[in-house]
Amino acid sequence: MSVKKILFASCLFISGNLTASSQSNVVNDSATAAPKSKLMPSIEIRAVRAAKEYPFTQTLITKSTIEKNNLGQDIPFLLNQIPGAVANADAGNGIGYTGIRIRGTDPSRINFTLNGIAFNDAESQGVFLVNLPDILSSTNSIQVQRGVGTSSNGTGAFGATVNLLTNELNEKAYGQISNSLGSFNTRKHTVKAGTGLINNRYTIDLRLSSLASDGYIDRATSDLKSYYFSAASIQEKSSLRLNIFSGKEKTYQAWYGIPEDKLTSDRTYNSAGTEKADSPYDNETDNYTQTHYQLFYNKKINTTWNVALAGFATKGQGYYEQYKADASYENYGITPPQVNGMNLTETDLIRQLWLDNIFYGSNFSFQRIDAKNEIILGGGTNQYMGQHFGKIIWAENSISKDQKWYDHDAVKKENHVFGKWLKKDGLINMFADVQLRSVSYRIDGFRDNPKLQVDKQWFFVNPKLGARLTKDNLSAYISYAIASKEPNRDDFEVSEESSPKHETLHDLETGFETNVGKLNLSITAYGMFYNNQLVLTGKVNDVGAYTRTNIVNSYRAGFEIETNFKLTQLLRFSNNLALSRNKIKTFTDYYDDYDAGGQVATVFNNTNIAFSPSVVNNATLSILPWKNGELKLISKYVGSQFLDNTSRTDRRLDAFMVNDIHLIQSFQLKQIKSIDLFFQINNFLNTAYEPNGYTYSYRFGGEVSRNNFYFPMAGINIMTGCTINL
Repeated sequence: MSVKKILFASCLFISGNLTASSQSNVVNDSATAAPKSKLMPSIEIRAVRAAKEYPFTQTLITKSTIEKNNLGQDIPFLLNQIPGAVANADAGNGIGYTGIRIRGTDPSRINFTLNGIAFNDAESQGVFLVNLPDILSSTNSIQVQRGVGTSSNGTGAFGATVNLLTNELNEKAYGQISNSLGSFNTRKHTVKAGTGLINNRYTIDLRLSSLASDGYIDRATSDLKSYYFSAASIQEKSSLRLNIFSGKEKTYQAWYGIPEDKLTSDRTYNSAGTEKADSPYDNETDNYTQTHYQLFYNKKINTTWNVALAGFATKGQGYYEQYKADASYENYGITPPQVNGMNLTETDLIRQLWLDNIFYGSNFSFQRIDAKNEIILGGGTNQYMGQHFGKIIWAENSISKDQKWYDHDAVKKENHVFGKWLKKDGLINMFADVQLRSVSYRIDGFRDNPKLQVDKQWFFVNPKLGARLTKDNLSAYISYAIASKEPNRDDFEVSEESSPKHETLHDLETGFETNVGKLNLSITAYGMFYNNQLVLTGKVNDVGAYTRTNIVNSYRAGFEIETNFKLTQLLRFSNNLALSRNKIKTFTDYYDDYDAGGQVATVFNNTNIAFSPSVVNNATLSILPWKNGELKLISKYVGSQFLDNTSRTDRRLDAFMVNDIHLIQSFQLKQIKSIDLFFQINNFLNTAYEPNGYTYSYRFGGEVSRNNFYFPMAGINIMTGCTINL
């Protein structure tokens, strides 16, 4: 038997969990090509993405790159190689709950959009990518703009914007079977198919995915399922597209991290579920289903004017379940029962904390493009309605099943308009952009503070200016942008007297790009200056909750240097280095004093912003050793970073360097477009490292106790994959 036949048989073996009926469609070389010129291209994305002529720092991740790295790990690990990015995962292997920081900013400060539709949660402003498992298999490209960028829809960008585009036009019918297997019983199974253009007008695309993993951390299992459906009618001067995609996740909780004293003795320890005696509770899980509905209409009015309209709705519902030992009846609003004449004060119980929400709205943009100008006028309106409630589904003593102990609603509304103008004048392109955004937010109480009502309004003006000079093989730019951001839900769990203020960011960016022989070089310098940035200080408010507090002055400044060098026809090297300084002028840290009562305050000057390493470096050596084969050696170095804003070395994440090996081999066989085989050895030097954590302190018995918790990543582990393109 030939080598190719053996490889093909192996790939089909990996694919054995899929049904044979999913293998009926074909794909050819034009499936991922640009649309024919006579067809109406998708234009709704122009309102939120930065064109090459724009004066902003940007990275474009193509479909080819996505396909080569999509073995099941979530989006943060695909983005982990862009300048200044650091990915993390609760389960330790990139499956389940994951996160990313870009320039030290967490996802609640990163503007995420899907086809231009806001994805950040309206209340927490966080990004929960676990709700869209395997969305990468339906993603055509990702643009990352570092800094404020030109984002127009969704929450303010305080570190970066990330835009995913799924609205791809496949002109020919295709089918794809993709499967991955790896360490920790990780597996991903994906089936994709598309009709191509029917009658040169209609097209339908469908994807089904299943991902599962036991996780590196104990019991950090993931069971993730998703689907993607898209149907479009595309004509010469108009297009109409409907997207419906959904994800369902069930993950065992691993969000507590592990205490410092277990880092060397038990790196996979998980405290979730351990309140149950004898053995951990087997259903200490997070359960959530999120479904997105998107409708796009594009119209080419004449040779210069286009209009793009979008309507959307995102429906989410789910809960996380917990076993609580010795829970107080009083805390659940229940009169303590009497047993044998004695009042019981506590009971073991199982509770579920529910969220049932919907986010819906519309966006629009009018675009005029000619040889000298590009003008975009747009805006949108949306509303979020969320119901927060809790159920007790079991109790050891005297609580009825499914008893509610809190039920609070929240409504958030937003309206925004923006205008963008790119003036093309020979060598120099001038750019101006202004967004007007109004937000109202009403909260009808909190779980731990049911009587607190919140009713707030904001009006933001966010301008952006810049210019780009392009001559021969040199391009240089400079831009200045302002972004404003309202507080999130947790920030409001305070009294009205200590209500948080909104944040403002002033972002100055400059850079240049050049090609010199076989070298591509890009250098960016930036300064990001914050007013009233909200940070955790450890301070307890007057209702006993730890919340973020506004600090007046803080900044991030740095350089990002990107190089790509074609050493030979068979050898290429790329590197990006992010150097930064991230400081708070004056910071007051608080911790609880259980001896004297109250809190102890300590003032720190010129401290480092938490989770902001001053050095992040990514290096990739690509070797093309034989036909249709590629070997990559990938190294990532992340400098030390602090768990809080005090710059204390006993509250620090150590620097680390991680090395991976990726091997890709493609084959062409009769009646099959291609078979792509993937093999990855992640962290092949078995480095013990932790990219994320948290800390808190308190005084008791005359001593200050410091408590650091970490989220370790897996040591050496492997992933294998096979994709059959039919």
